[in-house]
Amino acid sequence: MYMRASLLKIAICIGFFFATIPVFAQDANELFNTATGFIRSGDYSNAILVLNQAITMEPDNTQYKKQLGFAYWLQGDMSKAKSTIEPLLNKKDADAQLYQIAGNIYQAKQEWKTAQKLYEKGLKRFPESGELYNDNGQLLMFLKIYEGGMANWLKGIEKDPSFPGNYYNACRAYSYVKDPSWIIIYGEIFVNLESYTERTAEVRTMLIDAYKKLYNDPTLMTQALADLENERKSKKTSASEFADAYKASMGKQTSVVMTGIDPESLVMVRTRFLLDWFNFSGVKFPYALFDYQRNLLKEGLFDAYTQWIFGPVSNQSAFKAWTNMHKAEYDAFLQYQRTHPLKVRPDEYYNDNRFSLAR
Repeated sequence: MYMRASLLKIAICIGFFFATIPVFAQDANELFNTATGFIRSGDYSNAILVLNQAITMEPDNTQYKKQLGFAYWLQGDMSKAKSTIEPLLNKKDADAQLYQIAGNIYQAKQEWKTAQKLYEKGLKRFPESGELYNDNGQLLMFLKIYEGGMANWLKGIEKDPSFPGNYYNACRAYSYVKDPSWIIIYGEIFVNLESYTERTAEVRTMLIDAYKKLYNDPTLMTQALADLENERKSKKTSASEFADAYKASMGKQTSVVMTGIDPESLVMVRTRFLLDWFNFSGVKFPYALFDYQRNLLKEGLFDAYTQWIFGPVSNQSAFKAWTNMHKAEYDAFLQYQRTHPLKVRPDEYYNDNRFSLAR
């Protein structure tokens, strides 16, 4: 389960971070680091044993107790996990991850309402936590509260735009509605933030399917153009103006895809889109993703970037042949990507938050 892997990664990172903090009881800190190593290797029994020793030395250390509760959760002992974590929730040094662990313990015990209330409580304390929005959204979707689940993922994107999980889940939810525009936008952000996982491959497929879906329904773009003209005539800012401007600009590129959607045609579509966007909408709607694409275009790496996104899922053999023929260009892109990753920016949230699933 991804939620489990995400928490494990965070807990291990905290273990390394905690090791750098000067402490008075060095022996206890060393035990904490040893326990983190056991968790990383999957030896939860030894992790629990060692953490209990560390807590004996520092009984008021919230981090040690949180890691102990997390180890119990990983081991599957939910009763001990719950009794360890619950007393920590109201402490001043409680953090968002503590609420995340507690919520997952309640879910494992099938105490769904308690888990949901806990996530809400955690979000009141930590309203910028992408992880809590993500987990709360997943729980609400499981409970078939679809609009509530999506609202959490979108709020997570708004409040913590560098956390990838909310983009992933939002894309999956958007695949059930008519308009694929946000899959195209959020999906590309996601594959830049989380580039080499199973979820990356899944979202790449969703991305190319979303482009096909967009161009198979011209009414999406013609309606967006009409809405955009009305919005500009009224001189009132609409919550949907960004999405309308995006679809209207994409609609101008229809002739490019008349022979089908593949990486080569998408290079042309996306290049022409960028030229149009920065002529008409770029000033009003600054957006890190489009700036990143334009920079790659200026560097002569946009073809390689587009191949990197779409090639593996469009046609693996053709992608391999392309990278062999353009090895220097592709290697240059990979190097650029390592040194110049996409950095999403706050205050660039333009989603109108409209979402509904038929029941």
